[in-house]
Amino acid sequence: MGTVEVKKILTLVPELLEVPHSRIWTSYDKEADVLYINFKKPSHADDSELTDDDLIIRYEKGEIIGITVLNASRRRGYGHCV
Repeated sequence: MGTVEVKKILTLVPELLEVPHSRIWTSYDKEADVLYINFKKPSHADDSELTDDDLIIRYEKGEIIGITVLNASRRRGYGHCV
């Protein structure tokens, strides 16, 4: 990882500190262009919703445990929060 990548990651720090979860796991499926963000491991969603902007919000007992971002690479500079 180069200096440029580290700087990009550091720009996320203020936003990550605002997330009301102490742990966050991510994985990206490049072929499907899907970013998975999990706030609980293991996570076993009992409900989910697909938003108008191609996000799948996953719930367990009414609590958000993850977000699936469809078409993730097209969201650069998206700037919209759920």
